[in-house]
Parts: sequence; C-alpha cells; structure tokens
Amino acid sequence: MTASNRIVLSSDHAAIPLRQAIAAHVAAQGWAVVDIGPTTPESTPYPKHGEAAARLVASGDCRLGIILCGTGQGIMMAANKVKGIRCGVCAETFSARMIRQHNDANMLSIGARVVGEGLALDIVDAFLSAGFEGGRHATRVEMIGALEG
Repeated sequence: MTASNRIVLSSDHAAIPLRQAIAAHVAAQGWAVVDIGPTTPESTPYPKHGEAAARLVASGDCRLGIILCGTGQGIMMAANKVKGIRCGVCAETFSARMIRQHNDANMLSIGARVVGEGLALDIVDAFLSAGFEGGRHATRVEMIGALEG
C-alpha cells in the first residue's frame, strides 16, 4: 500500500456515522482508508483528531485526508496548524472542487451537523476527482506555504 492511494479519515464524536459512511464510500472507489477514529460516542475534542489526521498527511504517510466535526470548522482550524496542510471546510461541491484545483488542498473538512450523507458523499467525490491546476495558482499556494514560517 503506497501513500498515493492512502486517505486518512478522522472526526470527533459528533461525526462518527458520517465518517464511517464516507470511509465505505471512498474504499469502494479503491482508496486505502486509514480511519483513525474515534469509534465510541463519548465526547472527544476535535483538535486532537484534526491534528492526528493532518500529521499523517503532512508526513506523506497518507496522500489526502478527510476530517469531520459538528460544523467542520473547528477540526479544520486544528488541521491547518500543522505545517504543510491546506484544509478547507466545504458544504457544497463547487468549493470542494476549487480547494483542490486552485489551492492544492490536501485535506477536506465537512460538518456532520451541516450536510446530510448524500451531499457529503457528493462533496467528497468533487474533492477527490479534482486536481491541482498549477499555473498562477502555484505561486499563490507557495505564498500560503511561506506564511508557515
């Protein structure tokens, strides 16, 4: 199993069912899913789950990541603190495509209390099917990276 087909998924307690549905969906598409939990519904802080997934992407162990919490916002903020991560929260497919095409996003965040399962799967598909366009966008992505210090 190479990093090129590995995708990490993580969430807080609020998003376990949606994360599991997404994991099955991407596995059916041939992705090697690294689901790092959690698996029980007890309250758990989203920052630790966003960071853990982001570290697997930043290290190159996984090519991409999908993370979830109630709104998708908090876990996305935590992931973006990890150097090399470009994560966007999306509640529709246009933004999911654009964060890959224009921002070379390597992680996607979804709010389990914001979108239903059908839309979430469409968002995931838009994210995974898009590729970075490079060109003028590459300079902007480099500028984002330079902000990391």
